[in-house]
Order: sequence, then structure tokens, then C-alpha cells
Amino acid sequence: MLTRIEVQNFKAWRRLDMPLARVTGLFGPNNAGKSSVMQFLLLLKQTKNATDRNLLDFGGPDKPLDLGSYADAVHGRDASRDMSWAVDWTLPQRIRVGESTTASRKPALEGDRLRTRCLVRAQSNEHSENDLRPIFMSYGFGGDEFSIEPVDGSAQHYLLTTTNGDFTFARKPSAQRFLPRPVKTHLYPDETRLCYSNGGFLRLFEAEYEKLLDHIFYLGPLRAAPKRAYFWSGHTPEHVGASGEQTVDAALAANRQREARTAGPGHDSRSFLETIDHWLRALDLARDFGIEEVAPGSMLYRVRIRRDAGGAKVDMIDAGFGVSQVLPTLVLLHYVPEGSVVLLEQPELHLHPVAQSGLADIILSAAIRRKLQVVFESHSEALLRRLQRRVAEGGVPADAVQLYHVGMENGQARLADLQINEWGELGHWPKDFFGDEMNEIAATTKASIRRKVEGKNAPS
Repeated sequence: MLTRIEVQNFKAWRRLDMPLARVTGLFGPNNAGKSSVMQFLLLLKQTKNATDRNLLDFGGPDKPLDLGSYADAVHGRDASRDMSWAVDWTLPQRIRVGESTTASRKPALEGDRLRTRCLVRAQSNEHSENDLRPIFMSYGFGGDEFSIEPVDGSAQHYLLTTTNGDFTFARKPSAQRFLPRPVKTHLYPDETRLCYSNGGFLRLFEAEYEKLLDHIFYLGPLRAAPKRAYFWSGHTPEHVGASGEQTVDAALAANRQREARTAGPGHDSRSFLETIDHWLRALDLARDFGIEEVAPGSMLYRVRIRRDAGGAKVDMIDAGFGVSQVLPTLVLLHYVPEGSVVLLEQPELHLHPVAQSGLADIILSAAIRRKLQVVFESHSEALLRRLQRRVAEGGVPADAVQLYHVGMENGQARLADLQINEWGELGHWPKDFFGDEMNEIAATTKASIRRKVEGKNAPS
């Protein structure tokens, strides 16, 4: 689970330092920098998945994320600025690296937390205006940090160092003195293992980082429009897609897998589709939900919904936008592997405030029961209020929920902790957080009184 991200000079953020909880919510006005937090994590994932070995993969029209160039992504569009970050996360279980020796009597490194840091710099040359150079890359574990950084300003020759005074990297005989630059933003160069006989454990850090990014899943604010019928060949997608375009495929695949398993103690005996039906009922959006094949063997499926007990079943495309827009969120939260990190942008889109409140319960339930971490950005006061209520009731510990307000000041995104406490109270309420409700009520009342007085005094 992510515990903290720190970013400097990325898009709207001159500096971001954000601790995260089991459920982390970002609120605030449009164009303030909320989405940039999601995009930073997606940039790291896209870079990790890239087939080339460049430092950062800013994407393009054919990529999930398209940030343009370094100059487009760096804060203030000032390519002379360095971009840096640190990511802290907890591991699913404790790991142990290194061996204790009789001579030093120092125990092997052990822990369940990792931290990675990186700093990159753009340098203009004859081939590119955005030639990115790694200035620093490291992993922190067990109180020690293992870094690779250049020995001179050229960023061509690197050395491997550690803050552990009792540990020395053992260079192999005739090994080259310097190392090449790091690979992407998270890999020590291959020569590290060739040059140092005791550097093999560094690969474990890299693997844990890649595992973390592999378990980050994102659903954007613009969902795919509903269809009359969906083609499913029987494949199992990785997730529902950034716009929910694979929601039906994922739901059918999960339903098939769950039906194939034998339900045991502690397992949900409901099918996957029954689970989705349960939550749609909780949101008061449907009384009967299912996905039916148009004809046996056709591989064409229709999403069918009954709005209320007395109504007829209709295709989702005929049921309004509420169900089709929330369905990707429901499926994603129950489809991804346990322990995943789920990023949601405006999950409340097209929902009535009552359903928005219910969605908060679904997010909390999935996060706690399935050990997910959910990071969302929202404009919904109803969703925020339900999170407060559940903490106040004592069913959700306050430290499981972290709420922030993101605002803009002098061209820079600013993060403010809303400081939710164990009674569900917010210690910080920004000005005009969800509009000026009291002034709106007062202005409406004054206008109503004025018009009534004017009407009473008007000549007949």
C-alpha cells in the first residue's frame, strides 16, 4: 500500500508531499491539480511498462497517458527545472535481504517498507531539446539507502553507494570502475550485478517496485457510452479499462471464475454478477441486474436492468446514464486483485446525491474487505459527508481515511489536509469549499422577502 508520495516540479505541483491512507480523497475546484496526482502515478506505471529503456515515457496518442514532452510535463513548462519524486509503500509481507556474518555480527536487513527516490534533469543537445539525464536514483530499506548517482556533471559515469556504514559493495576482480546510467527511473543498470558480487539483493527492491506499479489500476472521469450489445470472446482482461470500455468483459470473466470455484468458509457464495446486483440495489439504481447472451453461442451479450419491482427489464442503454457510468467503478473495485491500488476520477459522475453517498459506502467496503487502497478525486459533498459519518459511527477508523483539499495559488497547486478526526469532524474547511451555502440561503431569503413586500405594496 502506498503510504506517501513526494513530487517536485510536475505539472501544477511545484511541490507535493502527500501521505496516503486506505481511502484517500482529493476535493477542490476544477483545474487545481487533483488529476495531476493520478497522472504522476500513471506516468511511473507507463514508464515501467514501456518497451524502450528511456527514463520517462510521457506517452502519446496511442498510450493510456499523453503528457507531451518533458517541457509540457514539468512545472511552469520550464525545462530548466529538475523533476524529482519519492514513493513510499508497505510490502504485503516482511522481506529479508543480505546475510549476517560472524565477524560483524550485524543482522541481515529486514523490513516491510520500501522507498524509492529519483531526480531527472533535461539537457539540450544537438539531438534533442529534452535529453533526460538521471541525477539520482535510490531505494531505501531497513533504515539504509542504496543509491546510484553520477560521479561528475556529465551524468555518464555512476557509482553505487550506501548509507550503511557496515556494508560495502564488493567489487568483482577486474570489474569496471564506473557504471552506466540507471534504466528508466527504477532499475540499477545490468552491470551492477556483474560488477558487484553482493549486489544481487537490489533486484528484489526493483521487483517489489514493479509489483506495486502492476497493481495500480485507473478509471478516468469519462466513461464509455453504453451499447445495445457487447461482444465477449471469453478472454479475461487485466482491468475494466481507463474509460470502462472492458467492463462487461471483466464482469463476465469474473463471474465465470467465481462460479468455477467452490465456495468455502469466509468466501462470498454469490456470483460476481450477483455482487454487482447487490450494490446497484444499495445505490437504488436497479432492482434486477444481469448480463445475458443474446443467443447461445453468439458471443453477444446484453446488459439487462429492471429499475423497480413492478417494471420490465430493459437494456442498459435504455436505462439512463447512471447505471452505465457507475458500473465500471463497481466492477473495478471487485475485479482487481486484493491489495491493489485503485485510482478513481469523479466516481460520482451522473449520480444523484443519494447514490453518491451510497458510493462512499461501496468504496469503504471494497477497501476494507478486499484490502484495496482507493485514491479518488471528487466534487461530491454527499460522498464526503458519508465518509465523515462512517468515521463518526466508529465503523471506520479515522486513520483509514485521508481527505485533502487541492487549491491553486499563484499558479501552484496547494494541498491542504482536511484533518478528519475520530468523531468524523473536519478540522479544516476551506473557504467556498462546496460553494457559499449560507450566503446562497441568505440571498434567496432576502430576495423572497423583497419580492413579497414589493408585491404587497404594488398598486392594484
